[in-house]
Amino acid sequence: MKGVILAGGTGSRLHPLTRITNKHLLPIYDRPMISYAIEALVGGGIGELMLVTGGTHAGEFLRLLGNGDEYGIKRLSYAYQDKAGGIAEALALAEKFVDGDQCAVLLADNVFESSIKPCVEAFSRQKQGARVVLAREASQEHLRHLGVAQFDGDRRIKRIVEKPDDPPSEYAVTGIYFYDHTVWRVLPELTPSGRGELEITDVNNWYLDNGLMEYDVLDGFWGDAGESIEAYYTVNDFVRASRGKAER
Repeated sequence: MKGVILAGGTGSRLHPLTRITNKHLLPIYDRPMISYAIEALVGGGIGELMLVTGGTHAGEFLRLLGNGDEYGIKRLSYAYQDKAGGIAEALALAEKFVDGDQCAVLLADNVFESSIKPCVEAFSRQKQGARVVLAREASQEHLRHLGVAQFDGDRRIKRIVEKPDDPPSEYAVTGIYFYDHTVWRVLPELTPSGRGELEITDVNNWYLDNGLMEYDVLDGFWGDAGESIEAYYTVNDFVRASRGKAER
């Protein structure tokens, strides 16, 4: 299985912090945000990674990560996204790298308390299709800013609803997705959303429509540090508190 880390975008929701750097290079407690995404995938047993980024600060990732040895990466590749065209467009740049294997796709601003290794292992046993990872979110207001799973009577996901006014469940879709080789056929068929981007939710709903989606629910803290300034500091506070306990 190959890992794809998506670290592009303009970071507009974290302005003015991102006026002089890519948001994924901002610090979370004692190291850059991107480090947590790498640790999640490497800790999950995935050693071959591609980092997809863009903008004027792309070269800073190369300076920071080099060939990835320091982070336990067996092989690290890079891809450059010319413009901010959405998560699905960024993923399309990794097709040759993945080369028909299964892939785990992680948004680099997502931070998880629990290991994703059980999810990786579950997908490796899955014969076909895709897999998403859910996290329980009690706040209805917060759910209105996320992708939320809608279940059928058998507790299978029926649909993923993006930023719903009336959230259909308490389960948010986190920023890690697993796909088989079919994804490379799905991506060219997408049409841009109202904001002019190719949306990863459309990819996930394609798999749902075709009965090819499974899911896991991850326990513990999950935060999207790129969602807002408030969310960024919430993630910082959690990591600082948890690392502080571990160091005592």
